[in-house]
This record gives sequence, structure tokens and C-alpha cells, in this order.
Amino acid sequence: MQHWQALGYVHPDEMFEIAPVAEEAGFEGLLLSDHVFVPEDRQSDYPYSESGDPDFPSAPSFPDAFMVMAVLAQHTTQLRFATNVYILPLRHPVEIAKSIGSAAVFSKNRVVLGVGAGWMKDEFDVLGRAFEKRGARMDEQIEILRKLLSGKIVEHEGEHFGFPAMQMQPAPSEPVPIWMGGQNKAALRRAGQLSDGWSGSGHDYAGAKEVLESIAQIRRQAGRSDLPFDAIVPFLEAPTGDERKHLIELGMTGTVSYPFPYTIGPTATLQEKLDYLRRYGDEVIATDRA
Repeated sequence: MQHWQALGYVHPDEMFEIAPVAEEAGFEGLLLSDHVFVPEDRQSDYPYSESGDPDFPSAPSFPDAFMVMAVLAQHTTQLRFATNVYILPLRHPVEIAKSIGSAAVFSKNRVVLGVGAGWMKDEFDVLGRAFEKRGARMDEQIEILRKLLSGKIVEHEGEHFGFPAMQMQPAPSEPVPIWMGGQNKAALRRAGQLSDGWSGSGHDYAGAKEVLESIAQIRRQAGRSDLPFDAIVPFLEAPTGDERKHLIELGMTGTVSYPFPYTIGPTATLQEKLDYLRRYGDEVIATDRA
């Protein structure tokens, strides 16, 4: 079972000490959040809360995820890094391929591109990207990313993007896994048909079971059941031992320790965060491996 630590809202100065301690504690990797900015007067409603407000702490920090991957890879040797999630249709796929490909090279293939459609229209408006049909663009973007990250001479002519024959180097020596975030029907369809994994946003046992069964069915229908696939399930409430075992049988490969503001409080010191990681390693990860 993989255990991932969500790194959301951590100040960049603390990341240099958190990453190696997370590695020592036995974490599989760190999950990196993505927003270009947070508007002062937000016009978009967050779809996963009744109030429509995201659960951001005050003055949330969102450093560029690919830069964080490349930098923290130099302070670790095995720890992996995944975006959870990168707002794919907010950017051009050629630029994304360049950034994630470079991060993969500098980290020696320890990165995962977790992607989602995005919900904050404010960002799309400022960057001049269409908010509408962003899901359809994602399908095509995933195809383009796989082409460019191969390091081969490729070209593309699609509904939303096109480019002549080109080669992007340096290219990673292994494919960059692409995970799909989200839990609506479109996201689960993309997870099963197009992706190498799925990353959830918080579930109880019943919700996780439903999602995993749905993805498995889609993968069977797409003829992809034999391909490697990760399913990362953060829990809103801890499952029982039998429930957890059943979810693993359905395809769950990992779970998540939530960002520090939600586990040990928004005013936790760096030392308290490091102590939490070590305690989690001793009490949770070590038990899993026993």
C-alpha cells in the first residue's frame, strides 16, 4: 500500500526539510497542489462544498509544481512527486510536456502527472483559455503529452491543437504516469480509458467502492484491465480492516495523509510537521508493511 503526503499549503522554505523526512518515514511520495493564483474576489463556486467556498487556508501558497518536483528530487533519492491535480486545460500541452518531461529527467523518473479539468473559471479568464469544452481538450492533451514525452519525432493535427513534426528533448527514459483526478462520470471515463491511475478527493468506504468498481468496469470495456493502474483513495473516515482489504481487491493501491492544516492544525510548526511524519511512519506505514 502506498502512502502519500499531501503537501498543500506548505511554505516553500519548509519543503526542503519535509521531503527527506517523508522519505525516511516510508512515504511513497508527496502530492503537490496547483493553482496559478487565488483571486481576491472569486467568481467561481467550489463544486465540492455546500457553501461553494474552497477550504483554502489564509494566503495559500501554490509554488509551480514542476519546479518543486525538480528541486525536491535533489534532496531525496526515492521519494516520488505527483500533482494532485494539475489543471491541464489551463495550459498548452506542448508547454506542459516540456515542464513535466524536464522534471522527470531531473528526478530520474520519480514524477507523476495527476491532472484535472479545473473548476475556477477566474484562472481561465485571466490566462485567456476557454473554460468551456475543457474536458474535450483534456482528452486530446493526454494524447499529445504521450507523443511528446516519447522523445521521438511526432506531429499532431486535432480538433483543438496541432503542430508540425517536432522532437522534444531531453525526454524521460521511462513514460510519465498520467493519473486522472475527479469523481464525476467524465473523470472516471478518462481514468479508465486514457489514464495510468486515478486520484480521489476524499471518500468513505461506500463511495470508494463505487468509484473503484466503476473504473474497473470502464477499463474492462476498454480492454485495459491488464495494464498497470494506480488508484489513490484519501479517506474521510477510516475503513475497517475488512473494508480496506476489499478496496485493495478492487484496485486501491494507495491512500493519502491530508495537508498539515487539516491533520495537526493551521499553526503547526515545522518541527510538529516533521514529528507528525515520523509518527505516521512508525504507526501507520510500518504497520502496513508488517
